[in-house]
Amino acid sequence: MTVADDKIIDLYIQRNELAITESNKKYGTYCYTVANNILNNNEDSDECINDTWYRAWNAIPPAHPSCLKLFFAKITRNLALDKLKARSAAKRGSDEISLVLDELGECIADTSDVEALVLTKELTKSINSFLRTLPEHDCNVFVRRYFFAETIADIAKRYKQSPNNITVNLSRTRKKLKTYLEKEGYII
Repeated sequence: MTVADDKIIDLYIQRNELAITESNKKYGTYCYTVANNILNNNEDSDECINDTWYRAWNAIPPAHPSCLKLFFAKITRNLALDKLKARSAAKRGSDEISLVLDELGECIADTSDVEALVLTKELTKSINSFLRTLPEHDCNVFVRRYFFAETIADIAKRYKQSPNNITVNLSRTRKKLKTYLEKEGYII
């Protein structure tokens, strides 16, 4: 029997170590998938999951997430991206996340300079606003590809569409995002 999210959050607030056990039971596989879609490495993905529970332990309280699944996914994703960045410092791999970043590169400016890094929060807000303008299906496909780094094949299978349809959908959505960001004043 799985424990409800509010009970898991209460365990964290009470500093009860069962919070980690229950989190792992309920969301371990999900978080592993998020990490492994980015890292494509079992050991690194397992390490991200352990670090996710540690970060959650330190974040709750004061945080009180309204959606525990997404709270864990965001932590896991950020840890996996940090690990990928460290691992890829010497060489750029040919993994799924590299493809995702290349695809997004056509509509998001390079963030290598300091000014662009300062604008990251603003850009995040703009992208979130853009996503709210999309039909639910397009938004879900976009988030699965660019937040969770799912493969085109996996997304196509989930939505019972051809990989080509998903690719076309993502291409159109990226073009819309580029136009939206240009209207918001971003230089692409």
